[in-house]
Amino acid sequence: MDGTLVDVASSWAAVHDHFGEHNAEGLRLFNENQIDDLEFIRSDIRIWWKHAPDLTIEDLEAILRDVPLMPGAHALLDGLHARGVRTAIVSGGIDLLAHRIGAELGIDLTLANGFRVTADGRLTGDGIVRVPIHGKEAVLATLQEQLGFAPDETGAVGNSEIDVGLFRRSRVGVAFLPADEEVRRAATHVVAERDLAQVLDALTGPEDRDRPARNP
Repeated sequence: MDGTLVDVASSWAAVHDHFGEHNAEGLRLFNENQIDDLEFIRSDIRIWWKHAPDLTIEDLEAILRDVPLMPGAHALLDGLHARGVRTAIVSGGIDLLAHRIGAELGIDLTLANGFRVTADGRLTGDGIVRVPIHGKEAVLATLQEQLGFAPDETGAVGNSEIDVGLFRRSRVGVAFLPADEEVRRAATHVVAERDLAQVLDALTGPEDRDRPARNP
């Protein structure tokens, strides 16, 4: 989702930007394996609390409401759905944004990370990890098993090294605006223009333009 379906690099960073903040220290600790995914989320929340101690889910939804779709997103999803393709978001981003984007684009399934809240919707300071940053491949494998799709019936789109696992688990892996050469090398196709509509032929092939497909 982040950097592909939406035109921001990170939904977490979008919230930090709203408060004029960043979490470079949390990122450093995570990259050095000193904290895990859950503690990374907790560190984000602690930064937000400095500005909004009673931060609620509704507040976060309002902040994320202005995150724009990537150009071509509607064309891509409309084209996939016209071919009978089942679609899913598998993202280490924020589930509030994933649900919004999923509803706007008619995406069948959304898996992303979230927050534990009190009865009145205030953040408790703890998170919910559904998609570990370095665990997307395992999440996709579980999803494929649940839906009854094999890897060779699957296509994946991503932009960073954490998406490489999705490519390994798919027949087609599209690097969209790839962050580095590792992502390019791991993909079967590369789209270097900021237009998701160009991903459609990579996923289905121009010869399949008018033929229904089953690939999720």
